[in-house]
Amino acid sequence: MKKELHIFFTSLMFYTRIPCPKNIDHHPDYLNKATRYFPLIGWIVGTISFLAFYLSSFFLSTETAVIIALIISVLTTGAFHEDGFADVCDGFGGGWTKEKILIIMKDSAIGAYGAIGLVLLFLLKFKLLSESVSLFKADNAIALFQIFLLFISAHALSRLAAISIIFTHEYSREDASSKSKPIAKENTWKEILGSFFFGLIPLLVLSYFQYQFLLAVIPVFVMRYFLARYFQKWIDGYTGDCLGATQQVCEVIYYLSILLIWKFI
Repeated sequence: MKKELHIFFTSLMFYTRIPCPKNIDHHPDYLNKATRYFPLIGWIVGTISFLAFYLSSFFLSTETAVIIALIISVLTTGAFHEDGFADVCDGFGGGWTKEKILIIMKDSAIGAYGAIGLVLLFLLKFKLLSESVSLFKADNAIALFQIFLLFISAHALSRLAAISIIFTHEYSREDASSKSKPIAKENTWKEILGSFFFGLIPLLVLSYFQYQFLLAVIPVFVMRYFLARYFQKWIDGYTGDCLGATQQVCEVIYYLSILLIWKFI
């Protein structure tokens, strides 16, 4: 149990800005196993984001509360995944060879593709999340619980989609010079089982209220498949930035899927 707690806190420290015990560091052995808790980190980030939304909604409009929830989410992770998304936009937008793409993604400066990509990403995320929240009329405890599940399932499932890429593809940088070092060099059944367990549980609970929501898994993993295929084509694998971009895109796809399922299924 003590070792598992150490692995969990390693994951928490790597993926968020939440304070952790002083004895936790980026030890390769623990970092290698931390992937099993990546979707669980989504539970935590989603919960914090939901609380920001819930408390803000007492005094502000739903749209403003959603904006505050998004801000808190970014602050909680230190824009870890958003930074990856911006780097991918810059790298794949401005590079035409593997070497050039990797060089651009390694550059900490944000370019036009990254800036435009982030603006469009947040606009879409704000609009979709606002509409998704409005589906559940938060006038009773059950509806509020469903909104809570919406938040944590979005963060958990999108992180599962992202981390699953390391189970099927190779890390692209042979010299490991990326800002985001390879999260795991090898994976056991514990990492795979843990990731899928924590990644799917919130959606399974949400689907108890409306079983059709389970269908949201399909478009999320279809998007994951095409992103991984795209990365493989251009850079022969993935980088940490690619995983961050996958998480952000799949989160948006999840909100979109929930809306479409609600309206048409």
